[in-house]
Amino acid sequence: MRVDNGLSFAMNPVIRCSHLCKSYGARQVLTDVSFEIAVAERVGLMGPSGSGKSTLLNCLGGIDRPDSGEVFIAGEGLTAMSERDLARMRRETVSTVFQFFHLLPTLSAAENIEFPLQLLGISAAERTQRVDELLQEVNLNHRRDALPDQLSGGEMQRIAIARALAPRPKLILADEPTGNLDTASGDAVLQLLDRLTERYRSALVLVTHSQEATRICSRVLRLRDGALA
Repeated sequence: MRVDNGLSFAMNPVIRCSHLCKSYGARQVLTDVSFEIAVAERVGLMGPSGSGKSTLLNCLGGIDRPDSGEVFIAGEGLTAMSERDLARMRRETVSTVFQFFHLLPTLSAAENIEFPLQLLGISAAERTQRVDELLQEVNLNHRRDALPDQLSGGEMQRIAIARALAPRPKLILADEPTGNLDTASGDAVLQLLDRLTERYRSALVLVTHSQEATRICSRVLRLRDGALA
């Protein structure tokens, strides 16, 4: 693993972020951030609280729009996209794994995994196949009918990872995915992210405060005061 300033360049990158700047009022949050991430590459994003990590992740996911600069995901420019096209991109191309899981509380584990596939209009037979496959991958087929409040934190995060991978996205944004878990559960989640992003050829941006968590990454980008250090 290496630490760099983001200025390495990939062939046909999943992410191309060029001279990104973002402010909230008078507060400059991101300053001239540029980097690229290749297909299936796993990259850690670290920095102190307030360094701009969450804002950068939101720009990559099309939640926030930068003030200047460009973000391309799988060759598509986000800056000029309509809200409808951004929503489409988030359904088809980018998935997010959150610290606090964000599972739908009234749906079972299997139904939570299936939900993004329903939004994509995927056939019932294909949905069933993908859900069954992912439940096996995360070793939770025996919990397929459990509601989120019947699952442990580690189990909920494993279901959240399966849900994120169900649409077979080109990019997964993981925002402190082990931050709400004990050490053993966190290690299991990292191993899953490592194995499954490799299997499904999804690039990963892993936001974390933990140097240990970045062991699954090939390199680390460090933000300080909104700029890559």
